[in-house]
Amino acid sequence: MDKNRVRYLIDTLNKWAYEYYVLDNPSVSDREYDALYDELKAIEEQTGEVEFDSPTKRVGGDPVKGFERHTHVHRLYSLDKSVTYEQLSAFFTRIKKAVPEPSFTVEYKFDGLTMCLTYDGGRFVRATTRGNGVEGEDVTAQCLTIRSFPLTIDYKGLLEVQGEAIIRLSVLEEYNRTAKEQLKNARNAAAGAIRNLDPKVTAERKPEILFYNVNYMSEGELPTQEAHFEFLRNNGFKVFPFLRVCASEEEVISAVEHIEVERKTLDVLTDGAVIKLNDATVREQIGYTDKFPRWAMAFKFEAEEAETVVQNVRWQVGRTGKLTPLAEVEPVDLGGVTVRRATLNNLGDIKKKDVRINSRVLIRRSNEVIPEILGCIGHTDNSREVPKPTVCPFCEQPLTETGANLFCTNRYCKPRIVANLTHFASKGAMDIEGFSEAAATLAHDVLNVTRPSMLYSLTAEDLAELEGFKDKKISNLLASIERSKSVELDRFIFALGVDGVGKVASKALAERFGGIEALSNATVEELVALDDIGEITARAIVGWFADGFNRQEVDNLLKHVAVKTVEKSDSSGIFGGQSVVLTGSLASFTRSEAQKIIEANGGVCQSSVTSKTTLVIAGEAAGSKLAKAQKLGITVIDEAQFKHMIEGVN
Repeated sequence: MDKNRVRYLIDTLNKWAYEYYVLDNPSVSDREYDALYDELKAIEEQTGEVEFDSPTKRVGGDPVKGFERHTHVHRLYSLDKSVTYEQLSAFFTRIKKAVPEPSFTVEYKFDGLTMCLTYDGGRFVRATTRGNGVEGEDVTAQCLTIRSFPLTIDYKGLLEVQGEAIIRLSVLEEYNRTAKEQLKNARNAAAGAIRNLDPKVTAERKPEILFYNVNYMSEGELPTQEAHFEFLRNNGFKVFPFLRVCASEEEVISAVEHIEVERKTLDVLTDGAVIKLNDATVREQIGYTDKFPRWAMAFKFEAEEAETVVQNVRWQVGRTGKLTPLAEVEPVDLGGVTVRRATLNNLGDIKKKDVRINSRVLIRRSNEVIPEILGCIGHTDNSREVPKPTVCPFCEQPLTETGANLFCTNRYCKPRIVANLTHFASKGAMDIEGFSEAAATLAHDVLNVTRPSMLYSLTAEDLAELEGFKDKKISNLLASIERSKSVELDRFIFALGVDGVGKVASKALAERFGGIEALSNATVEELVALDDIGEITARAIVGWFADGFNRQEVDNLLKHVAVKTVEKSDSSGIFGGQSVVLTGSLASFTRSEAQKIIEANGGVCQSSVTSKTTLVIAGEAAGSKLAKAQKLGITVIDEAQFKHMIEGVN
């Protein structure tokens, strides 16, 4: 046997396969490939010798009796999921507590079967499913039929790479044309192909693997998520050609929205976007929960979508005075409902998504009653720009422009009042059943109700003046108002309608401050120390309570409403009177765990070192905060001293 000829055939065939299956850019015809393949196969049959990386090994062999379990070198975590931008904002806030100026990556989330491939000494060793993250099923025989990964790589250490086994939609359609048993969807088809005991069935269904993560490497370190992708590409793994690096929350959301629109044009099934902290060197510092890495988040697209045409755009005014554009669209069926309206976020959103009147757009309906516009699909000759309003469309008072948003400056603008009343009475807030937006409008127009506190002075005689309010409806509403007079602190905070303070933030504020008075006197510094509160929201909270109109309204409400306070530790705890900063990585605690211990024992956590800081707890790799504390002469302790302080307390 001419070993040089065999090596030439193997290297050439593998190169051609890489061009075809990974790069999607074949350089030779099928006929040329088959000629060399047949020559190699004949030599192997004649000699009985098959090299490790021979392409002939990638044909399905005999069925296996079952799947053996295999323990991964490093645990494969699943991803925490968010379905709203409020949940995603909480993720950004947590990351910024550890990395003040983070950059993120955004990539597609594919809907298939998670795979882990192991290499050692530059050679493919095995393929397993993710399983429970600690161990999975060995599907090496099935995986060998897939051509979108290499059998040999340049990296010589022990390596685990992670990817998603998928079947392209066009491949599924082609398979179903002749299959006796139809495959229902691409996700199940991919999982069924990999977990089929007969590798020949795997080969027939033509799955492939798209790689996106280096799960473990024994030698070297990849500093960023970008480096992960570059490493995979350089070693011959197939990666999807989309990875966007984002320097801000706004850029991340823009990338997510881009994916949500563009995924409809792909030949691959996707169900979301994946956001990761780009700097891989600080991921261990941020850590993991029992199930998820804290430095990554999946944004799931679970909503229904449809295409339609924008016919007009009019503007709504919300409770904070912010103007929100509402598009009137060509009627379209979405989830069994005929949709005629769709929202955009603000003026900046219109420009970013290039939405114009008479243009075709993609809309989504999720938990919201009114769908939102995701992006423009195409313009027509009749498309025209959406005009920018110069005065409030309702009260005709001047507007102010802050960033991408327009605001009405009139506190007594009717839509602001109605929206504020409706929000106050909504579920998750004061939960006043029967007080809808229509009821709020009537209360304003007929009874001149302009503040939530005025609801508690309404009588049956007052409500009888409202159209459609009969005895039973009046009785039920008054009973619901009465029940709302006793409320948990987090619901009361949410009901106030402070800009940027949703249910998640309200709960965090209630747990931290324990009462409305303490919250009203909170500083920006104290607020941003919380995991779920960023600087913009912190300033909004401080500004809201600094407004005399708002403070008076809180006082009016507290004359009628008993707000249940949250028990807080007293100042006699071991950290009583201390303003504490955590910096660096702690081996025995996550940052949030340490923060809770400090606060439960009377301390206040700060996000940065200031002149008010009295104690710094420094873990591994503590940086500029430690240096600043030492320069200011602030007491610094390490993790061992921290653990000693809390022994016997928790």
